[in-house]
Amino acid sequence: MTVKLVHPEGVHRVDVHHQVADTQGSRTIYLAGQVSWDTEGNLVGKDDVAAQAEKAYLNIAAALDAVGATVADLAKVTVYIVDLDAAKAEQFVIGRERAAATLGVEFQQPSTWIGVTALAAPGYVVEVDAIAVLP
Repeated sequence: MTVKLVHPEGVHRVDVHHQVADTQGSRTIYLAGQVSWDTEGNLVGKDDVAAQAEKAYLNIAAALDAVGATVADLAKVTVYIVDLDAAKAEQFVIGRERAAATLGVEFQQPSTWIGVTALAAPGYVVEVDAIAVLP
């Protein structure tokens, strides 16, 4: 195992992710921010946080697969949500969990969520970038 997820003592424990990823690999994979594009470049789920989160995570899994990695190899994700608030955060978690169920995995890597005013194109409300570590 190249990524060990940790809930450290003395740091607030949250249910949606771990605070630390201890990696011991020699190959690092950096993914570009993934949005809710389908294979033709069409937007999936215009202005729908849950649908876009789900598709972004499915795209992450596909990108990792292309280089022989899986979501278990993820060490860190950064989430960008347009006009982030509590309701959108909740919708994001719903979408991420739908992707997890589809893939039969858990997304518990350390993450940072950032509220932004816009993304690269109208209608996009979620973007997720990631770093993975392989042996």
